[in-house]
Amino acid sequence: MIGVLNTPGAFIRIKTREISETVGDGLAINALSGGVDSSAVTMLGHRALGNKLKTFFIENGLMRQDESQQVASLFEGLGIPIEIVDAQEEFFNALEGIIDPEEKREAVTQTFYKKVFGNLVEESGAKFLLQGTILTDVDETVAGIKRQHNVFEQLGIDPQKEFGYKIIEPLVQLRKDGVRKVAAALGLPESAYNRIPFPGPGLATRIIGEVTFEKVEIVRKATEIVEEALEFTNAFQYLAILHEDKVTGMKNNKRVFGQQIEVRCWESVDARTAQPTNLQQWVKQILVKEVIDAIPSVVSVTFNEAPKPPSTIEAI
Repeated sequence: MIGVLNTPGAFIRIKTREISETVGDGLAINALSGGVDSSAVTMLGHRALGNKLKTFFIENGLMRQDESQQVASLFEGLGIPIEIVDAQEEFFNALEGIIDPEEKREAVTQTFYKKVFGNLVEESGAKFLLQGTILTDVDETVAGIKRQHNVFEQLGIDPQKEFGYKIIEPLVQLRKDGVRKVAAALGLPESAYNRIPFPGPGLATRIIGEVTFEKVEIVRKATEIVEEALEFTNAFQYLAILHEDKVTGMKNNKRVFGQQIEVRCWESVDARTAQPTNLQQWVKQILVKEVIDAIPSVVSVTFNEAPKPPSTIEAI
């Protein structure tokens, strides 16, 4: 889609002007998660608005290990101040008892936009939320594949009426490969613009069944191991999923019911379709041992081999 606007530089100039004209003399806020979409929109927004944009990292308790501190440090080094908002209690309360995947996504959406962002808008006086919705988010939501938490107007939902503020989506014409080009042109380091995707609802999308603090800790540790072990593959995305059902295993020569971790590793360009990465057996064996050694409750590690479609990249 960048081709329509010739180059990433032309795209940045046009979107910078549009953001500035839309916000005018007002204020805007945005939430930074550390993913390439939110990182690109943060850089773009600050180029357009300067100190008229306030950037927050929402610590929802569903992020990767030490995510908030690492992301805040990166952007402060780029001259962009980040305020970390602790909202863990709100998110875990909202997710309590929920098993259905779409209900989990809706709980995260409502907590983000109505409660957390609503409070930030009220406190700051901002009239606009700047966010990194991309074209694939819209496609999957409209097609009914899965509800992405950041899609509203395309479903007939007016954020102004629903939440009390307008949403600006400067990246909505782009897919992931285009966003990476824009992010690089905006001056983000390669570690940021080539980072593997991470879902908006965080680790809640990688837990089958109810989301609890204990389950998040398990899948967070598994995620850390998988990302470190598979980084060398240069795959599009790799992740760990915690299954709900326990399976029979053996610990200390005794039968136990332990947890299952599923590993997914994908080759893709824009996430519309994907193929499982052909991991060598020795890579799988090392990864399995690391997960089992690090997480005593896990007795089974499996690998997804189904392409997208019919599978999806994330579990829910």
